[in-house]
Amino acid sequence: MKPSIQLPEKKERHRYFGSVDPIQNRTKPTEKEKMSDLQNTPKNYFFEIDHVGISNVSHPIIIKSSLEPSSQTTIGTFTLTTNLVSDKKGINMSRLTELLEEYYQNGWILEIESLQAFTRELAEKMEQNKSSLFVSFPWYFERMAPVTNKKGLMHSKVSMEIIFEKDKGWNFFIGLESAITTLCPCSKEISEYSAHNQRGVVKTWIELPVHQNWPTDLKKELLHIVESNASSMLHPVLKRPDEKKVTEQAYENPRFVEDLIRLVAADLYEADWVKSFVIECRNEESIHLHDAYAKLSYTKS
Repeated sequence: MKPSIQLPEKKERHRYFGSVDPIQNRTKPTEKEKMSDLQNTPKNYFFEIDHVGISNVSHPIIIKSSLEPSSQTTIGTFTLTTNLVSDKKGINMSRLTELLEEYYQNGWILEIESLQAFTRELAEKMEQNKSSLFVSFPWYFERMAPVTNKKGLMHSKVSMEIIFEKDKGWNFFIGLESAITTLCPCSKEISEYSAHNQRGVVKTWIELPVHQNWPTDLKKELLHIVESNASSMLHPVLKRPDEKKVTEQAYENPRFVEDLIRLVAADLYEADWVKSFVIECRNEESIHLHDAYAKLSYTKS
Protein backbone atom coordinates (compact mmCIF):
# COMPACT_ATOMS: atom_id res chain seq x y z
CA MET A 1 0.00 0.00 0.00
CA LYS A 2 1.07 3.55 -0.67
CA PRO A 3 1.72 5.61 2.49
CA SER A 4 -1.03 8.12 3.31
CA ILE A 5 -0.42 11.80 2.57
CA GLN A 6 -0.71 14.18 5.49
CA LEU A 7 -2.39 17.35 4.20
CA PRO A 8 -2.74 20.61 6.12
CA GLU A 9 -6.09 22.41 6.23
CA LYS A 10 -7.20 24.02 2.94
CA LYS A 11 -6.45 27.56 4.12
CA GLU A 12 -2.96 26.51 5.13
CA ARG A 13 -2.48 24.75 1.80
CA HIS A 14 -3.28 28.03 0.05
CA ARG A 15 -0.71 29.81 2.21
CA TYR A 16 1.80 27.09 1.42
CA PHE A 17 1.39 27.83 -2.30
CA GLY A 18 1.70 31.58 -1.92
CA SER A 19 -1.65 33.03 -0.84
CA VAL A 20 -1.53 35.98 1.57
CA ASP A 21 -4.07 37.75 3.74
CA PRO A 22 -5.99 40.74 2.32
CA ILE A 23 -4.30 44.10 2.79
CA GLN A 24 -5.48 45.88 5.93
CA ASN A 25 -6.07 49.63 6.29
CA ARG A 26 -6.72 50.22 2.61
CA THR A 27 -6.51 53.83 1.46
CA LYS A 28 -7.82 53.79 -2.11
CA PRO A 29 -11.55 54.53 -2.61
CA THR A 30 -14.05 51.79 -3.36
CA GLU A 31 -16.85 54.00 -4.76
CA LYS A 32 -16.77 54.36 -8.57
CA GLU A 33 -17.32 58.12 -8.42
CA LYS A 34 -14.22 58.58 -6.26
CA MET A 35 -11.94 56.30 -8.28
CA SER A 36 -9.42 57.90 -10.66
CA ASP A 37 -10.17 57.37 -14.36
CA LEU A 38 -6.87 57.10 -16.22
CA GLN A 39 -8.53 56.28 -19.55
CA ASN A 40 -10.42 59.57 -19.69
CA THR A 41 -7.62 61.81 -18.49
CA PRO A 42 -7.04 64.33 -21.32
CA LYS A 43 -3.44 64.53 -22.46
CA ASN A 44 -1.42 64.40 -25.66
CA TYR A 45 -0.77 60.72 -26.41
CA PHE A 46 0.83 61.44 -29.82
CA PHE A 47 -1.18 59.12 -32.11
CA GLU A 48 -4.78 58.37 -32.95
CA ILE A 49 -5.52 54.63 -32.95
CA ASP A 50 -7.51 53.12 -35.83
CA HIS A 51 -8.96 50.15 -33.93
CA VAL A 52 -8.99 49.39 -30.23
CA GLY A 53 -11.37 47.07 -28.43
CA ILE A 54 -11.90 43.38 -27.74
CA SER A 55 -11.52 40.24 -29.85
CA ASN A 56 -12.20 36.51 -29.65
CA VAL A 57 -15.51 37.11 -27.85
CA SER A 58 -17.71 34.00 -28.06
CA HIS A 59 -21.43 34.71 -27.83
CA PRO A 60 -24.69 33.02 -28.88
CA ILE A 61 -26.46 34.65 -31.83
CA ILE A 62 -29.67 34.15 -33.78
CA ILE A 63 -29.51 34.08 -37.59
CA LYS A 64 -32.15 33.72 -40.30
CA SER A 65 -31.76 31.60 -43.43
CA SER A 66 -33.78 30.96 -46.58
CA LEU A 67 -32.66 27.32 -46.25
CA GLU A 68 -33.99 25.14 -43.45
CA PRO A 69 -33.62 25.57 -40.53
CA SER A 70 -34.89 29.08 -41.27
CA SER A 71 -34.08 30.33 -37.76
CA GLN A 72 -31.20 28.99 -35.71
CA THR A 73 -29.08 29.83 -32.72
CA THR A 74 -25.37 29.48 -33.35
CA ILE A 75 -22.14 30.74 -31.79
CA GLY A 76 -20.55 33.96 -33.04
CA THR A 77 -16.93 34.94 -32.45
CA PHE A 78 -16.78 38.74 -32.26
CA THR A 79 -14.23 41.50 -32.59
CA LEU A 80 -15.61 44.89 -31.46
CA THR A 81 -13.56 48.06 -31.88
CA THR A 82 -13.68 51.83 -32.13
CA ASN A 83 -11.10 54.42 -33.06
CA LEU A 84 -9.37 56.40 -30.31
CA VAL A 85 -8.46 60.06 -30.59
CA SER A 86 -4.93 61.16 -29.68
CA ASP A 87 -5.92 63.07 -26.52
CA LYS A 88 -7.45 60.07 -24.75
CA LYS A 89 -5.39 57.32 -23.13
CA GLY A 90 -7.87 54.48 -23.63
CA ILE A 91 -11.47 53.38 -24.11
CA ASN A 92 -14.00 52.00 -21.66
CA MET A 93 -13.91 48.38 -22.84
CA SER A 94 -16.67 47.20 -20.52
CA ARG A 95 -19.17 49.17 -22.60
CA LEU A 96 -18.46 46.88 -25.56
CA THR A 97 -19.61 43.71 -23.82
CA GLU A 98 -22.42 45.61 -22.10
CA LEU A 99 -23.86 46.60 -25.47
CA LEU A 100 -23.46 43.06 -26.83
CA GLU A 101 -25.37 41.68 -23.84
CA GLU A 102 -28.07 44.35 -24.16
CA TYR A 103 -28.73 43.45 -27.80
CA TYR A 104 -28.71 39.73 -26.96
CA GLN A 105 -31.25 40.17 -24.16
CA ASN A 106 -33.52 42.03 -26.60
CA GLY A 107 -33.58 39.05 -29.00
CA TRP A 108 -31.00 40.38 -31.44
CA ILE A 109 -31.19 38.75 -34.89
CA LEU A 110 -27.95 39.18 -36.81
CA GLU A 111 -28.95 41.04 -39.98
CA ILE A 112 -27.54 44.01 -41.88
CA GLU A 113 -30.03 46.46 -40.40
CA SER A 114 -29.37 45.36 -36.82
CA LEU A 115 -25.61 45.48 -37.41
CA GLN A 116 -25.94 49.04 -38.66
CA ALA A 117 -27.85 50.02 -35.51
CA PHE A 118 -25.33 48.24 -33.29
CA THR A 119 -22.23 49.90 -34.77
CA ARG A 120 -23.79 53.37 -34.72
CA GLU A 121 -24.74 52.95 -31.06
CA LEU A 122 -21.31 51.53 -30.31
CA ALA A 123 -19.58 54.65 -31.65
CA GLU A 124 -21.97 56.91 -29.73
CA LYS A 125 -21.52 55.08 -26.42
CA MET A 126 -17.75 55.10 -26.80
CA GLU A 127 -17.81 58.80 -27.81
CA GLN A 128 -15.82 58.08 -30.97
CA ASN A 129 -16.36 58.76 -34.68
CA LYS A 130 -15.78 55.21 -35.91
CA SER A 131 -16.65 51.69 -34.86
CA SER A 132 -16.41 48.23 -36.36
CA LEU A 133 -17.82 44.78 -35.75
CA PHE A 134 -16.47 41.51 -37.10
CA VAL A 135 -18.22 38.21 -36.42
CA SER A 136 -17.78 34.69 -37.73
CA PHE A 137 -20.10 31.76 -37.11
CA PRO A 138 -21.07 28.31 -38.42
CA TRP A 139 -24.24 28.29 -40.54
CA TYR A 140 -26.18 25.03 -40.81
CA PHE A 141 -28.57 24.12 -43.61
CA GLU A 142 -30.46 21.06 -44.80
CA ARG A 143 -29.37 19.24 -47.94
CA MET A 144 -31.02 16.33 -49.70
CA ALA A 145 -29.16 13.56 -51.48
CA PRO A 146 -29.51 13.99 -55.28
CA VAL A 147 -31.33 10.70 -55.98
CA THR A 148 -32.76 9.25 -52.75
CA ASN A 149 -33.56 12.68 -51.21
CA LYS A 150 -32.17 11.60 -47.85
CA LYS A 151 -31.78 14.68 -45.64
CA GLY A 152 -28.85 15.78 -43.55
CA LEU A 153 -27.30 18.97 -42.18
CA MET A 154 -24.41 20.71 -43.93
CA HIS A 155 -22.55 23.74 -42.65
CA SER A 156 -20.37 26.56 -43.91
CA LYS A 157 -18.50 29.26 -42.02
CA VAL A 158 -19.86 32.79 -42.45
CA SER A 159 -17.97 36.00 -41.64
CA MET A 160 -19.45 39.49 -41.52
CA GLU A 161 -17.79 42.87 -40.98
CA ILE A 162 -19.45 46.25 -40.75
CA ILE A 163 -17.58 49.54 -40.34
CA PHE A 164 -19.35 52.73 -39.28
CA GLU A 165 -17.97 56.25 -39.73
CA LYS A 166 -19.98 59.17 -38.41
CA ASP A 167 -19.56 61.33 -41.52
CA LYS A 168 -19.59 58.54 -44.14
CA GLY A 169 -22.01 55.86 -42.95
CA TRP A 170 -21.37 52.14 -43.28
CA ASN A 171 -19.19 49.76 -45.26
CA PHE A 172 -20.32 46.13 -45.23
CA PHE A 173 -18.41 42.92 -46.02
CA ILE A 174 -19.46 39.28 -45.98
CA GLY A 175 -17.43 36.11 -46.42
CA LEU A 176 -18.14 32.41 -46.79
CA GLU A 177 -15.92 29.36 -46.39
CA SER A 178 -17.33 26.28 -48.13
CA ALA A 179 -16.10 22.80 -48.97
CA ILE A 180 -16.63 21.27 -52.41
CA THR A 181 -15.39 18.42 -54.64
CA THR A 182 -12.95 18.93 -57.49
CA LEU A 183 -11.83 16.36 -60.07
CA CYS A 184 -8.45 16.79 -61.74
CA PRO A 185 -8.73 17.56 -65.49
CA CYS A 186 -5.16 16.39 -66.14
CA SER A 187 -5.77 13.05 -64.43
CA LYS A 188 -8.93 12.56 -66.48
CA GLU A 189 -7.13 13.46 -69.72
CA ILE A 190 -4.14 11.16 -69.37
CA SER A 191 -5.69 8.13 -67.65
CA GLU A 192 -7.31 5.23 -69.48
CA TYR A 193 -9.98 5.17 -66.80
CA SER A 194 -10.90 7.05 -63.62
CA ALA A 195 -9.44 10.35 -62.37
CA HIS A 196 -8.35 11.49 -58.95
CA ASN A 197 -10.53 13.93 -57.07
CA GLN A 198 -10.31 15.71 -53.76
CA ARG A 199 -12.10 17.97 -51.35
CA GLY A 200 -11.59 21.65 -52.01
CA VAL A 201 -12.14 24.65 -49.78
CA VAL A 202 -13.26 27.98 -51.22
CA LYS A 203 -13.17 31.22 -49.26
CA THR A 204 -14.96 34.29 -50.63
CA TRP A 205 -14.83 37.79 -49.16
CA ILE A 206 -17.24 40.33 -50.67
CA GLU A 207 -17.56 44.09 -50.30
CA LEU A 208 -21.14 45.26 -50.82
CA PRO A 209 -21.96 48.58 -52.49
CA VAL A 210 -23.72 51.18 -50.36
CA HIS A 211 -27.47 51.72 -50.87
CA GLN A 212 -27.90 48.65 -53.06
CA ASN A 213 -30.72 46.12 -53.20
CA TRP A 214 -28.80 43.18 -51.81
CA PRO A 215 -30.14 39.62 -52.05
CA THR A 216 -32.41 38.60 -49.19
CA ASP A 217 -30.01 35.87 -48.09
CA LEU A 218 -26.41 36.68 -48.97
CA LYS A 219 -25.18 33.43 -47.43
CA LYS A 220 -27.29 31.35 -49.80
CA GLU A 221 -26.23 33.37 -52.84
CA LEU A 222 -22.52 32.96 -52.09
CA LEU A 223 -22.98 29.25 -51.38
CA HIS A 224 -24.70 28.75 -54.74
CA ILE A 225 -21.98 30.65 -56.60
CA VAL A 226 -19.25 28.49 -55.09
CA GLU A 227 -20.97 25.11 -55.36
CA SER A 228 -22.38 25.61 -58.86
CA ASN A 229 -18.86 26.11 -60.22
CA ALA A 230 -17.28 23.09 -58.51
CA SER A 231 -16.99 19.59 -59.93
CA SER A 232 -19.65 18.54 -57.43
CA MET A 233 -21.09 19.70 -54.12
CA LEU A 234 -20.72 17.78 -50.87
CA HIS A 235 -23.57 15.92 -49.16
CA PRO A 236 -24.05 14.80 -45.55
CA VAL A 237 -25.96 11.63 -46.56
CA LEU A 238 -25.27 9.54 -49.67
CA LYS A 239 -26.67 6.12 -50.51
CA ARG A 240 -25.27 4.09 -53.45
CA PRO A 241 -27.52 5.70 -56.13
CA ASP A 242 -26.51 9.13 -54.80
CA GLU A 243 -22.82 8.22 -54.79
CA LYS A 244 -23.07 7.13 -58.43
CA LYS A 245 -24.71 10.44 -59.31
CA VAL A 246 -22.16 12.74 -57.63
CA THR A 247 -19.19 10.68 -58.84
CA GLU A 248 -20.35 10.90 -62.44
CA GLN A 249 -21.19 14.59 -62.06
CA ALA A 250 -17.65 15.30 -60.85
CA TYR A 251 -16.24 13.33 -63.81
CA GLU A 252 -18.33 15.46 -66.19
CA ASN A 253 -17.08 18.72 -64.62
CA PRO A 254 -13.29 18.53 -64.05
CA ARG A 255 -11.75 21.59 -62.38
CA PHE A 256 -8.22 22.76 -61.75
CA VAL A 257 -7.97 25.12 -58.81
CA GLU A 258 -7.30 27.83 -61.43
CA ASP A 259 -10.54 26.93 -63.24
CA LEU A 260 -12.60 27.02 -60.09
CA ILE A 261 -11.38 30.40 -58.88
CA ARG A 262 -11.96 32.01 -62.30
CA LEU A 263 -15.47 30.59 -62.58
CA VAL A 264 -16.40 31.85 -59.11
CA ALA A 265 -14.90 35.25 -60.02
CA ALA A 266 -17.02 35.40 -63.19
CA ASP A 267 -20.25 34.96 -61.23
CA LEU A 268 -19.23 37.58 -58.67
CA TYR A 269 -18.23 39.96 -61.47
CA GLU A 270 -21.72 39.64 -62.97
CA ALA A 271 -23.49 40.20 -59.63
CA ASP A 272 -24.54 43.85 -59.34
CA TRP A 273 -24.61 43.54 -55.52
CA VAL A 274 -20.84 42.96 -55.38
CA LYS A 275 -18.43 45.91 -55.26
CA SER A 276 -15.19 43.99 -54.85
CA PHE A 277 -14.15 40.46 -53.97
CA VAL A 278 -11.29 38.26 -52.83
CA ILE A 279 -11.38 34.51 -53.48
CA GLU A 280 -9.10 31.77 -52.20
CA CYS A 281 -9.29 28.18 -53.43
CA ARG A 282 -7.40 25.27 -51.91
CA ASN A 283 -7.57 21.69 -53.14
CA GLU A 284 -6.47 19.02 -50.67
CA GLU A 285 -4.73 16.92 -53.31
CA SER A 286 -5.40 13.18 -53.03
CA ILE A 287 -2.22 12.01 -54.84
CA HIS A 288 0.17 14.75 -53.67
CA LEU A 289 1.51 15.61 -50.26
CA HIS A 290 0.81 19.30 -50.90
CA ASP A 291 -2.36 21.33 -51.51
CA ALA A 292 -3.05 23.23 -54.73
CA TYR A 293 -3.79 26.90 -54.03
CA ALA A 294 -4.99 30.01 -55.88
CA LYS A 295 -6.04 33.51 -54.84
CA LEU A 296 -7.76 36.23 -56.89
CA SER A 297 -8.96 39.72 -56.02
CA TYR A 298 -10.92 42.21 -58.08
CA THR A 299 -12.45 45.66 -57.53
CA LYS A 300 -15.10 46.92 -59.91
CA SER A 301 -14.74 50.47 -61.20
